[in-house]
Amino acid sequence: MESTPRRSGGGVFEGIYKLIMRRNSIYVTFVIAGAFAGERAVDYGVRKLWEYNNVGKRYEDIPVLGQRPTEE
Repeated sequence: MESTPRRSGGGVFEGIYKLIMRRNSIYVTFVIAGAFAGERAVDYGVRKLWEYNNVGKRYEDIPVLGQRPTEE
């Protein structure tokens, strides 16, 4: 009966898991930083999608609006 060889080093994900989960302070920092980065990414993506879908309909796109009459 042959035994299957074990990997001694583990995978990349296992190494990251061990690095992050080693101490509670590192884990909490990772979660907070991940939440902040994720929020920024979602905000940027939704804003770009909204601008793409509303080209020509926004206040900035209408040339007449926002201009003051010139006083001579």
